Amino acid sequence: MKASIPTLPYRDGAAQNTFLPDFCHIRTVFIIVVIAELLAFVLALAPQGQSSGRWSDLSLISLFMQWVALTCTALLCACRTHLDKLGNAGAGLASHGLILLVTAVLSETAYRIGLNNGLWHASTPGWHSEFLLRNILISAIVSAVILRYFYVQHQTRMNAAAESRARFQALQARIRPHFIFNSLNTIASLTRSHPALAEELIEDLADLFRVNLAHGATLGTLEEELALARRYLKIEQYRLGDRLRLKWQLDDLPRDATLPSLLIQPLLENAIYHGIEPLVEGGEIRIQGYLRKKRIVFIISNPVAEESCSARRRSNHMALDNIRERLAIHFGPAGTLTTTPAHGHFTATLVFPYQR
Repeated sequence: MKASIPTLPYRDGAAQNTFLPDFCHIRTVFIIVVIAELLAFVLALAPQGQSSGRWSDLSLISLFMQWVALTCTALLCACRTHLDKLGNAGAGLASHGLILLVTAVLSETAYRIGLNNGLWHASTPGWHSEFLLRNILISAIVSAVILRYFYVQHQTRMNAAAESRARFQALQARIRPHFIFNSLNTIASLTRSHPALAEELIEDLADLFRVNLAHGATLGTLEEELALARRYLKIEQYRLGDRLRLKWQLDDLPRDATLPSLLIQPLLENAIYHGIEPLVEGGEIRIQGYLRKKRIVFIISNPVAEESCSARRRSNHMALDNIRERLAIHFGPAGTLTTTPAHGHFTATLVFPYQR
């Protein structure tokens, strides 16, 4: 069983150019406070000899550690814009230097406060310099370890994001040919009987792909996805005629919602290929969509034949698994696709969070 490493918050967008997390975020502050407190316990338990004074010193050590930790966090938060301009190496060295500077200044301040209030006596020669040097050395080692941890976690996060993008694009490329081939087959079937209509559908298909490919072919808006779905259904409507009936029930959905492209169209393609085509009389596809609690829900329902060939069922599972994987890569556990075959109908429910 693998131990989970806490994920630190990072800033979004182009401003995030270094491995440093967002020191202004409450979660980062909490993690640093916990690390400082654990270090205070270690320092209180470290001295050899009598242990009677260790727990009484813990409060002073803890106070000093939190003082240094919170001051460094606030300073790094204030300097984050300048640190982002230095790159990983420059930001790491600058952050390490700032932490050592804060430690030296606060150590000297703590020494003066303790001396004036009788917390300790400067009777031992060299105790002042030893106190400063020890604090700076501890700060240098601990801050280097923590910054290294931030760097490793950032690299892990970047590698995971690159792997997810590559996997997402591979899944996207795998589902696109099905749409192309089915559309071309539909147009080919109309070239002799209705050449003008076939030409019109070719223009629609060209416009459809021009819009889709112009946006990177990985992510798009809900408005683009619905336009693509309607164009695809228009092509299939000409091919199937009265056998294909559509019923749209869409509430006021946010059309600027972001989602993986070619997410709704494959579900409609499955509904036609596995539901409408095997039925002699055809059937009705119901498309419902609504927004509930910042989550977009799409429900696509179609009739199915009592028995369908195993090849169709296998291709259906492959397409649905593909959509589930792409949802998981982009939305994580918040994006789901559930299917419910019951009473001669097949229902696919697509749920994902509303993200602009």
